Amino acid sequence: MEKNAYNMLLVVGCVGMLLMLSGQGLAEQHVVGGKQGWDESTDFDSWASGQTFKVGDTLIFKYSPMHNVAELGSESAYKSCDVGSATNSMSDGNSVVKLTKVGTRYFACGTTGHCDQGMKVKITTVSASSDSSPSSSSSSTPTSTSTSDATYGSGSFIFAAVVLVMSYMMHLLY
Repeated sequence: MEKNAYNMLLVVGCVGMLLMLSGQGLAEQHVVGGKQGWDESTDFDSWASGQTFKVGDTLIFKYSPMHNVAELGSESAYKSCDVGSATNSMSDGNSVVKLTKVGTRYFACGTTGHCDQGMKVKITTVSASSDSSPSSSSSSTPTSTSTSDATYGSGSFIFAAVVLVMSYMMHLLY
């Protein structure tokens, strides 16, 4: 009876971990600009129109030292390329921005002339449960970190699930 209780506990634990993993796996990482990254040659309007950004997703800006990322606080600042009014600036070459709320956020390169040449992107974030294409809504509060500070929570869940499954298999074998 003790062995059956242990087996049941392990099965319930595995199912619980898989359920947690399925929720964690829904968040996506979007490399801004795709393979080309954050670069003047990228058509960011086309790239963004092919994406659906959901709460919980992350944006990853990959760029050379000649670029940076300025988050702009309004659509008017975005349209006029007013990078001097940026609410946040990043220049580490591999910047990560967590999408924490439904709304629209605006990003541009702060290098002189780059924004005017089209190096800017408008990101509209929808609810994590939404299956529809992005729609306009109010602005959201910026939250960003560099990649070294970014945490990808699903990694710890995957590790725990693997340990739990291995433990169960070892128990069955012995």
